[in-house]
Amino acid sequence: MTAIGIVAEYNPFHLGHAWHIAQTHRLLGGDRPVVCVMSGHWVQGADCAITDKWTRAGLALEGGADLVLELPTPWAMASAETFARGAVSLLWATGVVDTLSFGSECGSADELRQAAKALDAPDYPARLRAALDQGLSFPAARQQAANCPCLSTPNNNLGVEYLRALRHLNASMEVVTVSRRGAEHNGSRTVEGFASATQIRRLLRSEQYGEAAPLVPPGTLDRLGEVSSLSHVERAILARLRTMDVSDWAALPDSGTAEGLPERLVRAARQALSLDEFYALAKTKRYTHARLRRLALSAFLGLTTDRPALPPYVRVLGLNVRGQGLLKQMKDTCSLPVITKSAQAKALTGPARQLFEAEARYTDLYGLCFSTPKPCGLEWTSTPIIVI
Repeated sequence: MTAIGIVAEYNPFHLGHAWHIAQTHRLLGGDRPVVCVMSGHWVQGADCAITDKWTRAGLALEGGADLVLELPTPWAMASAETFARGAVSLLWATGVVDTLSFGSECGSADELRQAAKALDAPDYPARLRAALDQGLSFPAARQQAANCPCLSTPNNNLGVEYLRALRHLNASMEVVTVSRRGAEHNGSRTVEGFASATQIRRLLRSEQYGEAAPLVPPGTLDRLGEVSSLSHVERAILARLRTMDVSDWAALPDSGTAEGLPERLVRAARQALSLDEFYALAKTKRYTHARLRRLALSAFLGLTTDRPALPPYVRVLGLNVRGQGLLKQMKDTCSLPVITKSAQAKALTGPARQLFEAEARYTDLYGLCFSTPKPCGLEWTSTPIIVI
């Protein structure tokens, strides 16, 4: 049995996600099982997930996924390149995924392949430095250096990174891209009945449930429960930032040490009275808001540059009957340890055990992002969601 792989955050799972899965089946024909690699409690936009990862996995299973695996936090909350490489490596490691499907604004895998080739060209680093020296922001400099207009939009960018990851990992998957439909990635309005996950989270966090309900599958809001917010831990994050020196900032992933960014971050942290003020003080054309958010949250969580090159285990968050069949098959095909319960995690050694223990700490901190904090230890006591 071969499966389709999808990388997602499902934060939360909405109608656009369901449409992507349905369109993937239409384009490929048949009804092959779907394996999703999904971010856990912390997501790439440097935010806490709207609700816990097991609930989100359950909603994904009800929406068309068959097996949901976790992308560990050091990759889930990283740059697009690192995010994509970590996720694709997990799909490839399963040994059951032979096709990768993702959404894009252009809807053309060939156009994205050309961009991926341009970013991997030998002269690209020099072209990028020249563009940055002109004072362009990193996204604009990247697009100019590659000379690929498709890099101007977020889903195209991520799709390009998936293709680069496939090449670097020598992973021979078929690729299908579904044209993104409806609202833009971070759009604030509904288009053709579809809204971005960003807009849905805004509605949920402002308690506009009546407006959010039509944008997600029926019953979703009842399952979500209380939604999370970084506002509950903002002072805790600021407390951490105020105590950091240059060496602390330099130890974070993507810290920009060679560019002198840590010094700027120290000054900003000592002046800022809020996270928004910290981002405003630290931001320049070269240092994007998203990068600064990731750095601040990485500091709070305790992420460092000593992560493994790729995720060292496969963590199951949820499955259905077809997913159980895939999991049985993976006993023979998966190249990494497969974790379905905490007892198996205790048998991990070396970097894999260290990563799982770190993930447990990240979950403990996630529990503070609610008006009523959640207890510690959930990583060791929670089991995969099973949808029959």
